[in-house]
Amino acid sequence: MSKDVDLTPIKAFLGCETPDEWVSVALNNQDIMLIDHANCEKKAAKTALHLIFRYIEHSDLLYKMSRLAREELRHFEQVMSIMKKRSVAYEYVSASRYAAKMMASVRKEEPARLIDTLIIGAFIECRSCERFAKLAPFLDTELGQFYTSLLRSESRHFMDYIELAETLAGEPIDQRVSYFRELEAKLIISRDEEFRFHSGLPSDELFKTGSS
Repeated sequence: MSKDVDLTPIKAFLGCETPDEWVSVALNNQDIMLIDHANCEKKAAKTALHLIFRYIEHSDLLYKMSRLAREELRHFEQVMSIMKKRSVAYEYVSASRYAAKMMASVRKEEPARLIDTLIIGAFIECRSCERFAKLAPFLDTELGQFYTSLLRSESRHFMDYIELAETLAGEPIDQRVSYFRELEAKLIISRDEEFRFHSGLPSDELFKTGSS
């Protein structure tokens, strides 16, 4: 574990810890984990670029999202490199329900739409960081070190998102953060039929298969 990354704010922000059952299934489905991880990095870069194009009036957002997009694409390249070394074909896997379920609760009017989107971004980055940290000790040296190396950037991305939400809202966002915290936790601890990097608690059948 990286000694210079304090995970206390990460754990405090989330409404629950990743279940051990999810970790067990992830360790037994590392090909899918890597493919979906690559997809997550692409989506994170896409989200940042979307914000840059949509909200050109916010200079601090433009700077932070530009940096974030570059870093996410670099992480995508790194995941692809690891997959190539391991002969993991980059095949199509469906998206998890995670982000879509949260985005369905985004308010339509501005600036509420932007604030909700930034809060969701904070939760996605926060959960990613928490899962990298939880997985790293159980992975092989190469993958464990890579996931540990991501903790610094993922924790900074989380802080960038939540600080932007707080600054641009112009009013307290505690209520919306609490709302999405509860929603996010429900998605993490409720049953999922498919394993993905941000999927919830594995179904009984999936857990049996992943534990075999």
